[in-house]
Amino acid sequence: MLRRLILFLIILLIIISIIAGNWLHDAENRVINYEPQIITVANGTSMRGFADQLVSEGLLDEPWSFRIWARYRGLAASLKAGEYRLEANTTLQGLLQLVTSGKVIDYPVTFIEGWNFKQLRMALSTQKKLRHEIDELDDQAIMQAIEADGIHPEGRFYPDTYRYTSSMSDLDILRRAYKKMADFLVLEWDQREDGLPLQNKEQALVLASIIEKETGVADERPMIAGVFINRLRKGMRLQTDPTVIYGMGENYKGNIRKKDLLTDTPYNTYTRAGLPPTPIAMPGGDSIRAALHPADTRALYFVAKGDGTHHFSTTLTEHNEAVIKYQLKGRRKNFTSYDTSATKK
Repeated sequence: MLRRLILFLIILLIIISIIAGNWLHDAENRVINYEPQIITVANGTSMRGFADQLVSEGLLDEPWSFRIWARYRGLAASLKAGEYRLEANTTLQGLLQLVTSGKVIDYPVTFIEGWNFKQLRMALSTQKKLRHEIDELDDQAIMQAIEADGIHPEGRFYPDTYRYTSSMSDLDILRRAYKKMADFLVLEWDQREDGLPLQNKEQALVLASIIEKETGVADERPMIAGVFINRLRKGMRLQTDPTVIYGMGENYKGNIRKKDLLTDTPYNTYTRAGLPPTPIAMPGGDSIRAALHPADTRALYFVAKGDGTHHFSTTLTEHNEAVIKYQLKGRRKNFTSYDTSATKK
């Protein structure tokens, strides 16, 4: 009698195993959608909760098959948050492999060379898939949140395209961009030319930001850098309009007047000698390299030619002639484009 009972139980277990195996096989190969769609796994979602979500979204009739199969495959604790793209005719097996793979959809956000921090913040605010944490923070609170407390944010983020997922925040991107700029600056500073009139890598970043704003022509950046380096060596004021514009802030309405050049601010390089206190924009890698590897030139002046490039001059007389040619369209008048009488501050 006992032997018959044991045999019966063994046969029953075999039958149950076969039925369970067939059920699992059918479940994992069941097609759950016939059209491509996006599915989101929220942060902190458990496999149980995700199975219930699949039912509520109409992908499953009941949650048990998914939960049991996930446990059977040893993936019950492997769910990864994010957005996933389900291709048409995805099976239950394909779904589980996808949401435990971490192959989430990502999105790009681009920081452009020459942008200021206000423009950078605006670009982040338009990203609909990004979690927004900085909207109610001022600039210094943002820097504190990315562990850069006390550092002015201008120019501290490397201009590049950064990819993010729906589970990430704007602070995550800022941390990456800040680290990339810091690492890049250290590397380039260590390889700088000898004898530059720059005390530290922060000054190099300030100069690079001015170079970035002065020209969009990559080949000209070393020459622009060379002019500014020469001026710093001679104790001449930089007299560069982009710093004046930055110092004007919201008062800048698209053009600089003579009184703007004479109005002193910490960023007015017409009234103050040396570099401004902080960068004025995000410099790209080429501008940073130019600041640390300027062209070997005697030029002290440059003027825009109207085609995006500049004319470089070694003397003020030559420079004034270039101003007449390119800026005044040949109209001569008594003037000097470099104010040598202003007092250094």
